[in-house]
This record gives sequence, structure tokens and C-alpha cells, in this order.
Amino acid sequence: MQAKRRYLLVFVVAFLTFWYFGGYHLRHNEELFFEIEMLSEYVSMNLVQTGYLVGELERISMDEKKHCRMETCFDYTKCEKDFKVYVYPPEDSSVPSPSYIKLLNVLLESRYYTADPKIACIFVLSVDTLDRDRLSNDYVRNMQSRLQRLPHWNNGLNHVIFNLYSGTWPNYTENDLDFDYGKAILAKASMSDNHVRVGFDISIPLFHKIHPAKGGEQGSTSTNNFPLDKTYLLAFKGKRYVHGIGSDTRNSLYHLHNKKDIIMVTTCRHGKSWKDMKDERCDEDNKEYDKYDYETLLHNSTFCLVPRGRRLGSFRFLEALQAGCIPVLLSNSWALPFSQVINWNKAAVWADERLLLQVPHVIRSLTPNKILQLRQQTQILWDRYFSSIEKIVFTTLEIIRQRLPKQPIRDGTIWNNFPGALVTLSQFSDFEDDFPFHLEKEENIGFTAVIYCQLGLPLVSNSPLYRLVNHVGRSKYVSKILIVWSSEKRSLSKNRWPSLPVHVPLHIIQPAVNSNSGNEQTKLSISQRFFNHKEIQTEAILSLDEDTVLTTDEIDFAFIVWKQFPDRIVGYPGRSHYWDDSKSTWGYTSKWTNDYSIVLTGAAFYHKYYNHLYTEWLSPLLHKTVEQSQNCEDILMNFLISHVTRRPPIKVTQRKQYKEQPSAGTWSPWNDPDHFIQRQTCLNTFAAVFGYMPLLRSNLRLDPVLFKDPVSNKRKKYRRIELVGS
Repeated sequence: MQAKRRYLLVFVVAFLTFWYFGGYHLRHNEELFFEIEMLSEYVSMNLVQTGYLVGELERISMDEKKHCRMETCFDYTKCEKDFKVYVYPPEDSSVPSPSYIKLLNVLLESRYYTADPKIACIFVLSVDTLDRDRLSNDYVRNMQSRLQRLPHWNNGLNHVIFNLYSGTWPNYTENDLDFDYGKAILAKASMSDNHVRVGFDISIPLFHKIHPAKGGEQGSTSTNNFPLDKTYLLAFKGKRYVHGIGSDTRNSLYHLHNKKDIIMVTTCRHGKSWKDMKDERCDEDNKEYDKYDYETLLHNSTFCLVPRGRRLGSFRFLEALQAGCIPVLLSNSWALPFSQVINWNKAAVWADERLLLQVPHVIRSLTPNKILQLRQQTQILWDRYFSSIEKIVFTTLEIIRQRLPKQPIRDGTIWNNFPGALVTLSQFSDFEDDFPFHLEKEENIGFTAVIYCQLGLPLVSNSPLYRLVNHVGRSKYVSKILIVWSSEKRSLSKNRWPSLPVHVPLHIIQPAVNSNSGNEQTKLSISQRFFNHKEIQTEAILSLDEDTVLTTDEIDFAFIVWKQFPDRIVGYPGRSHYWDDSKSTWGYTSKWTNDYSIVLTGAAFYHKYYNHLYTEWLSPLLHKTVEQSQNCEDILMNFLISHVTRRPPIKVTQRKQYKEQPSAGTWSPWNDPDHFIQRQTCLNTFAAVFGYMPLLRSNLRLDPVLFKDPVSNKRKKYRRIELVGS
């Protein structure tokens, strides 16, 4: 009887134990199930190369003031006509920090800027908001009263506030800007997942005061120099905090330091009172810290640890990206910069601050192929979105633009692949194959020849213009000939032009000009060369000057080459740039050398998308330079394409002279003594506006098979090319 009672008691205890713990796991699994069901569905990463389907998870909150969304805290009607940015005039009593001055100048010189607040979609303060640490010299006081005096503040509606530092010692509270930003969008560094208003605020990177305004240094790892095994596997060198926020993470790094392939060195030798607050490890850490050079570690490590500091973000993040060192992120809940559109799983490794000792095992388990992919992606992201303040600001604006109604959205594949979303304008097309970067050319495509007529040469049977139209019309790839007549002379009627095959239409475009102003005539004629004429339907454009001398064979061969390189300029006349140490300026030369960096558009193929970028994307300062100089638009197009592709143009065959020599008494811009000086001045102005020199030298020249080989001419496909005088 007692045995039965004991068995019954054991059964009851076992049942209650199972019910308690089993019920807990069941409830836990149910909660996890519902949590998973609420997540957005993303495309499998194995199916998309360095890209992902962009989706911003919108969290609907009952407290609309605290949790703004675009639908509740943004006025879409201000952006219906155009996406323009208004920058408030500077206040006399406030001098912004150097970094904020760079940021404002970038906006003022950009295509986004408007001086009219009535047509603005976005508003940006002239008062410096980058550093909101009360202990900083750049901290601006009385911010709330300054905001209330702004005529268009309206509780921050449609305003974007840029911020790098918030909070102060000792707590460094993340959302403490010391003013009420209301409905303004925060473009802020060191944001956490807990405080970012998803689908509204934008996390930006923390950058140094010396971060360039434009251009920026290229990544340190070139595509042809990828040693898989570097000296160190994982490295970090930086400050250690003996107390306060952020100290737990960095104080534990010494556990990973093995003095071989993992180097973790820290110092508490910073601040005014570090000696009074140092712990028992400070002296030993400081001694080990001095043994290693930071730059050496950065460029000779496969992985670079990026632990949180006082705030979630760190300068180490951008430094690692530039060096091609794969960031290992040790900052729990950090909302990574531009994570709305950038897939950081393709360029960084996440670690958990609570599981520090597992970091070596995680990175050692990555395959060589994965390491190479991660390293390559760091270079793409650095170059496209982070190497300058301009790119950081423009990326912020483009993310906002994509949230607007009726705006086409570039998916993650475009954002996370070369050449990036900033130069892949969705206004041009929402179909990837319409862009030159991933274009797969078909055999039956053709080109549109655009002949630019500024001199107004006579059209007789033996004139350069007549012969040029004839040779172009006989090409088996030409689809249409477009004559852009920008000369002051009267254009010729169609019956005066050479007779062309039936399938090759000829269109004459004469821009409307003001005959009372010669300057206006020149201004309009220059802008028409790369205008988006509706008659251009093909991807390929053959740009020609009216006095260009090319045979049909030369045209056909150049087009065949362009089909293999649709993202580049492919043509005949080569020019070069060089650095003149004696004058500390860029020089321009037309001398025949073994390399070149420019292929002039007087006889060259390029993709029509670059017409769109030229007219819609370039800074107004660049267009103004071309208009004032009445020159240099061909150099500017080379700047643009080299900037977008990071590749040089391609020259074909050996032709040196590609223009008809002008007869005596005939005016030509090439005879103008100021022509060369103007082009050299343009070269330096363009480099200043771009923030760097995008032109790249090349010694590649593509010739037909059997070109100048001692074989029968009948065996050669382009027989007449060798007969052309060089």
C-alpha cells in the first residue's frame, strides 16, 4: 500500500514537472512562432549575388509623436514636382564646425539644391547639429529658440537633421540632442535598433573631421592584389575605458590577444585623469600597446574588430572598410549605416558582446571564398557610399527619395553591386538591362549616329560632312542618323543630303536660339551635344563632329568593340592628362604617346544613359564651366564615365588624325590659340568639383584580327582600315 502511494507521488511530481517546463517551452515556441510570422519575407541570399530585396519594416505605434512614420510626419505634397533641398541662410552669430561647413557646401553645390523654399521638398538647417555633446567646443547652445525662429520649421516637418554625437559624459544618452527635433528626420550616427524610428530615421556612419568633402581616397585593396592570408587574422588597437559605459566590451579584449595571429592591444592612457583611475592592468596594456603600429595592423589584417566605444558607432568602421579589412562588429543593437538599403551580411561579420570568446572560432570557420567576397564588398561600399561626405549626404537623400509615392525603387541588387545606386538613376529606367553596367548585347542591335554641326561646313559631294554621312549610312549596324545643327548658318534641306538606304532615316534637329545673342547661341549649341533627344532609341550612340574622317570599316569595327564594353567610351582620338609638379596643376596634352586617358567624343561610341547622367546628374557648376568656356564638354563626358565606371576609355586602331584639316581662311576652334589653354583650365576645374581626378590612364589599343599581318588582304574582315593614313 505504501509502495503504491510512493509510485503515485512520483507520478504526480513527474506530471507537474512536465506540465510546468513543457508548458513553458510550448508557450515560448508559440511566442517565437508569432514573432517569426511578423517578420518580412526576404529573397534567399543564395539566389542573389551581393544584393538583397530591400524592405523597410514599418512599426505602427499608437504614440505618433514618439514614433513618426513618413505617412504621419512628412508632407508628400512638397515633393510632387521635384526632389529639391533648401538650406537655410547662415546665421551671423553662429560659425559651423569644419565638418558641417563641408556638408552644407556639398548641398549648395549639388543638383538637389534650390534657393526657393516654396519648391523645396527637404529642409536642412544652417545651424551646426553634428556635435550635441555639451562638453564639446562645437556644441551650439539655445538650439530650441533658434529652431522656433526659422520661418519654415513647422515642428520639423520635412526637415533633415544631421548628427554625429549625442549625449555627454558620463551616460552618453543616445537620443539626447538637447532640443526637441519634433517631426524632423534624424540622419544620425551611432543609432540603436531601440531608438531608430524605422522607415523614418536614417543611420549614418561616424566620420573624422578630416573626412573629405568630395571624391575621397579609393580603397586600399585593389582588385588585382588580394592576398588571402595576411599577417594577422584579427586585430584591434584603441582606447580602453576603465569605467563607465562601453568599458565592459573593451576591457575584455585582452582575453583574445595571443601575440601571433590575433592582436588585441588597448590603452587606458587617455584623458586628463587616467593615472588616477587606472587599474592593475593599465601599465602592462600600455607597454603591449606601444609595440604595434595602427596602420600596419589595419592593412595587414584579414579581419578588424570594431567594438563599441562610449557610443555604438566607431571611427574604426570606416577605417576598416577603406583598408579592405573585414569589420567584425562588436556593438550589440547598433543600427548599421544605411542598413535600409545596404546588406551588411555581404561585407561585415556580426559578433555578440556577450560571447566574445567565440569570435576567433567564428572567423576561422569562414571559407577562403567567403573571405574574398567580403573583402571585395568592403571596397565597393566604401567607394560608392562612404569615401566622402558628399556620398554620405547623397545616399541619405536618395533613401528618403525612394520613400516618396510614385518614386521608382532601386532594389538591393542595385544598391549592393557596382557601380551602386547613386549613379544608377531610377528616373532613367526601372529595368536593369537598360543600363550599360550589366548589359548583354544582342547580335542584331544597332546604333544612332549623332553628328554635331557647329561650323556649318558646306555640303557638297566631296566635303567632309557629305562623306561622313555617306560612310555612316553604309554601316550595317546604323539605325538612324541625327544631325544636330547648332551653327548660326541656315540648315540644309533634306534633299541636299546624301541618299541613304531606306532603313536608315535621317533627322535634322536645329535648336531654337536667340539670334540677338551670340553667347546664348554658343550656350545652347554646347548643351545640345549630349542632350536626351527623343529620336535616340538605341542604347549605342556614335558621337561625331561634322569634320570627322572615318571609313565605314572603322565605324563597324569600333561598334563591335563597344558591344563588348558597353559601359565605356570606345573611339579613335586619344588624349592624355598628367600632373605638372612645377605648376602643381593638371596638364592636358594631345601628343602621341604610349598611353591615353581621354577618348574624344568627336569620333566615339558610348551608351545613351550617359546623356541622362550628363544633363540630369552632374553638378550645375560643371555645366556652368562648359558654358563659360564654350569648350570642354567632351572632356567632361570622359570625367563622368570614368567616375562612374572607375575604368579608362578604350581606343581602337592606329589613326592619329581623325579630322579634316581646315582650309586656309576657314575658322575652326582647333585653330584658336586659346583653345588648348581653355581645355587645360577645364581639366583642373572639373577635378576640383569632382574632388579628385577620375581619369585613368591606359595603354590598351584594340585592333582587328590580322591587323597589319603579312597575309593576303582577302583574309581580313576589315580590309580598308589598314589603308587609312595614320
